[in-house]
Amino acid sequence: MACNSATCNPGCLRDASREDAEKEQQSHPTADDHGTCNGDEHVSNRAESLSNSICLKCKLNETIAASGFGAGLINGDGGRFCADCFRSNLYWKFRFSVTSNDMISPADNVLVAFSGGASSRVALHFVSEMQDKAQKNFEASRDRALPVFGVGVAFVDEQSVSTDHCHEFDIAIEDMKLMVSNLAPPLKKFLVVPIESVYTLEPSNGRERLKKLINTINDTTGKEDLLEHLRMLALQKVALENGYTKIVLGKCTSRIACHVLEATVKGKGYSLAADIQYVDARWEVPVVLPLRDCFSHEIDLLCCLESLKTVEVFRGKRSGINGLVSSFVKLLQEENPSRESTIVRTAGKLTPFHFNRIPEDNKSHGPAASQRRQRKRILKTDNLLSQESFCPVCNCPIKMSDLTTTTHSEDAQTSVDLMELCCLSCRFQILPAELSSLNLFHSFLPDPIVARANDARSLNHSWLREQIEDCLLSDTEVEA
Repeated sequence: MACNSATCNPGCLRDASREDAEKEQQSHPTADDHGTCNGDEHVSNRAESLSNSICLKCKLNETIAASGFGAGLINGDGGRFCADCFRSNLYWKFRFSVTSNDMISPADNVLVAFSGGASSRVALHFVSEMQDKAQKNFEASRDRALPVFGVGVAFVDEQSVSTDHCHEFDIAIEDMKLMVSNLAPPLKKFLVVPIESVYTLEPSNGRERLKKLINTINDTTGKEDLLEHLRMLALQKVALENGYTKIVLGKCTSRIACHVLEATVKGKGYSLAADIQYVDARWEVPVVLPLRDCFSHEIDLLCCLESLKTVEVFRGKRSGINGLVSSFVKLLQEENPSRESTIVRTAGKLTPFHFNRIPEDNKSHGPAASQRRQRKRILKTDNLLSQESFCPVCNCPIKMSDLTTTTHSEDAQTSVDLMELCCLSCRFQILPAELSSLNLFHSFLPDPIVARANDARSLNHSWLREQIEDCLLSDTEVEA
């Protein structure tokens, strides 16, 4: 095409030359002002995109995010690892927590608390896999000197205080039974534990007393907290009755992060360290948290990858302080994916109590081969806190100096005695404010809580006597 410029000679083909040059530049990229070739930049971006879609661990398979699997659940490791490496990494966290804290020994009989949710489902799946591997090692060994730990499953039935329909409940129970029966052999015993079993009464009378106990509490948060404490009492009772030596809970990092803030808001800072450790042996049957280092989004993704079925019907929406904290932590996590980890790590700097490790009499005394495999996390006994007293309702440790001492009864027979022995959180969240309601609350309490109150009263009297012993007159001084 001829140039139309007034300064050019007739027949000038400058525009044609420019078009040819542009075409050649497109077919042969040139360097930009910074000396970088546009074609090299395109190749570099493509290589970087390709490298981001390859698993960082095995360097072979596509990442979960690149494969397009589990849309909406990809977060963190899902964008860096393939499905196989992601699973092995999550199982390694579980296994390391178990072995480094001596959670499960070959001679143990473990009870997995199963709610039907994702966390307890993964905990049950991993415990079953660990047992299956131990069983294969046992069968392959010549001397068979290393026993295989037993596994049971318990579901706490809260139907007596729930609004779920009976038909939905029956379907959910059947689904859970099917999940347990499909686990690797040996067959696991599945126990349905009514929450009213904390009473030593007939089931119908226990349900009635439990409803009356819950109805005396006006605070929504207090009702949720009391049900959580009763749930643990029910698990303790069934574990003792069936010979289980450990209780496995599916609490993960995300749930512990919420608990840290909940306990802080409720004024339970002194006892907070007791609830967030790997091991909690303040109970007669020690409680362990093997998923403490796993996040909820990792657990949800694993359920999706492994097609692990969960039961949603029993997931009630948390309300009150607990609901507000859960929403707040979820919002923080969306803004910064490391928030939950930061909360738990910060709280982990608190000094644990002496019961936050497996007692010596509960540890495995098996062969040397077994002891070599257990990489125990050693807690420095000099720095551990020794509990002084326990709250009768929630069983959290309390400083003796925080207890009021205006009553003189040897047993916690009155509601006023009970209030003086409880922690501040239970006083304000669970115990009714009015004296008449408090008396009703006290009359409907199950025996384990009343027994703890009596023990706390006796311990409190002993502590007081030690404090004033130097001021007391001896028998000879009284006679004189």
